[in-house]
Amino acid sequence: MPYTYEYPRPALTVDCVIFGLDESQELKVLLIQRDQEPFAGKWALPGGFVEMDEPLEQAALRELEEETGMREVFIEQLYTFGAPERDPRGRVVSVAYYALVNLSAHPVQAASDARKVAWYGLNELPRLGFDHRQILQAAVDRLRAKVRYQPIGFELLPEQFTLSQLQRLYETILGVEELNKRNFRTRILKMGVLEEVGKQEGVAHRPAKLYRFNKEKYEQLAREKYDDLLRRGLDFDI
Repeated sequence: MPYTYEYPRPALTVDCVIFGLDESQELKVLLIQRDQEPFAGKWALPGGFVEMDEPLEQAALRELEEETGMREVFIEQLYTFGAPERDPRGRVVSVAYYALVNLSAHPVQAASDARKVAWYGLNELPRLGFDHRQILQAAVDRLRAKVRYQPIGFELLPEQFTLSQLQRLYETILGVEELNKRNFRTRILKMGVLEEVGKQEGVAHRPAKLYRFNKEKYEQLAREKYDDLLRRGLDFDI
């Protein structure tokens, strides 16, 4: 027999902030158009209620797949949002997660209680339901802070990329027009986590060198506690 509490208990939900980079190097976020009240017809982050026997991360991945069709995503817990008035249905606490994905590798399709699903640029966001604008801003802030000390942006790039593509990625995430090119290349190469794999082919201009991220090398450096080397490599001057 379930235990009966003498006091009200808040409900628990999860929300997912999924970032992706399109072909024009614009950072985008995945949104759904809600099919049910509250905020029916409004755009929001994918998410929903946690089931009684379900771990939080599993709930987030389930809701993400049910509403957008997206699978096999590495998510990281962001923050807990619990303002009493954040959900018109009552006292609802939400645990938010965020992730970085390559758009071409993760096609999406609306399902479950989502009318539509779409990628939106951070500068063209529609009005969001609940406190999802606040959740999204917290995720952007976390992303911009973390990208300066961990190489998390490589998930957004193709397997092979140029240093110019990589620099543009960091400029996009950090929200700056241009990083110092020489400083960027010197620092990123000094880390020793990029592997040269050849040169571009079939381009009209002088072919640039192609690189790929050596995840095993990075993990080795992390295990050997070369934190200062990694931080100095990624903490670019803005």
